[in-house]
Amino acid sequence: MDKNMLHAMIRDFLREDIGRGDLTSEAIFSDRQMGSARLVARDSFVVAGAESVAAEVFKVQNPTIKAVDPLADGTRTSAGSVLLTVSGPVVDLLKAERVALNLLQRLSGIATLTASFVAKVEGYPVRITDTRKTTPGLRVLEKYAVRVGGGSNHRFNLTDGVLIKDNHIAACGSIKEAVARVRQQIPHTIRIEVETDTLQQVQECLECQVDIIMLDNMSPEMMAGAVQNINGRALVEASGGVSLATVAAIAASGVDIISIGALTHSAPSCDIGMDWSF
Repeated sequence: MDKNMLHAMIRDFLREDIGRGDLTSEAIFSDRQMGSARLVARDSFVVAGAESVAAEVFKVQNPTIKAVDPLADGTRTSAGSVLLTVSGPVVDLLKAERVALNLLQRLSGIATLTASFVAKVEGYPVRITDTRKTTPGLRVLEKYAVRVGGGSNHRFNLTDGVLIKDNHIAACGSIKEAVARVRQQIPHTIRIEVETDTLQQVQECLECQVDIIMLDNMSPEMMAGAVQNINGRALVEASGGVSLATVAAIAASGVDIISIGALTHSAPSCDIGMDWSF
């Protein structure tokens, strides 16, 4: 991640949380009182952001804070594992604590859920990807956590590629017309993807020679039929309602990509605490 962008985000997060000052900590501790604390896992999960994000939160709050011995991103923890040790002015450690923990818990949760999906499709030549269903303001961090968990990223924003969805088609009138209009406007270097709900729409995409066909909310059996019909003429993406219980069957249908909004919109935060050792 670009550190200038990350630090700008962190400053906004700290400003939101600290407001005009930490009334509690500033009343109890002097600016000169030093301390040390450890960020500790309360459960087993995949770490994402101990060094790359949480440590940076403390350093943005006060550059004199030392953050040492971070667990590497992608490490599987157990309860009691120390993710990061920080030392410096007590007041600043306390001011940064909540933001650092919130981000580390959130990103580790996404990485852990992503890793669970990736494990379910092991052995299949398929890629697990995220979507744009991210928390506003946190997209760059949440998509980073997906990569830590072994997944890949779909579009970061609307300028990253063409994806003609159901509402585009409904408002335009047909896949053929929507694709024709897009081709008149975009550079030749940009791929065109179209979302489909039926095998008839899949056939229309093939006739339009689109680059990627999304199979939305189809059964694995229907997907298998679509993949057979496409026969390598386009990349095939499966999406819609994918769960840990269904992802292996979807992978077995032969699709190339499985995009899962739940990776970012439904991942539970991990349990992490900050324990003091003055």
